[in-house]
Amino acid sequence: MAHWFNGIIWEQVHPQATFEMLGYIPTFLDVDNPLLAAQQIDRNYGHGGGWTPFDGFILLDDLNLKYPGDPPNRLLFKAHLRDEKLFFYEHSWFRIEQPDGTWQVCRLD
Repeated sequence: MAHWFNGIIWEQVHPQATFEMLGYIPTFLDVDNPLLAAQQIDRNYGHGGGWTPFDGFILLDDLNLKYPGDPPNRLLFKAHLRDEKLFFYEHSWFRIEQPDGTWQVCRLD
């Protein structure tokens, strides 16, 4: 199932995920805003810490995220903001992947 918000289509990946799990995240991003996703999140989620990358995650072949010593975080939703790929995981982890394949993770709770 897909959900459209601010010009972005959020595609449900996990069958038990609900759009409500994204919380306010869809409101932080707008396809009409020329800024990159991390910049938009930083400006629109400043009260919650903005965009603060968290290092150490490993991206698994199934696109789930793994932090050493913890169980994998399952991918719940994915989307695109122009050329950037957006991924939302369990426990409010959010990953942004750039066109060159580099990516960052931040907790948005």
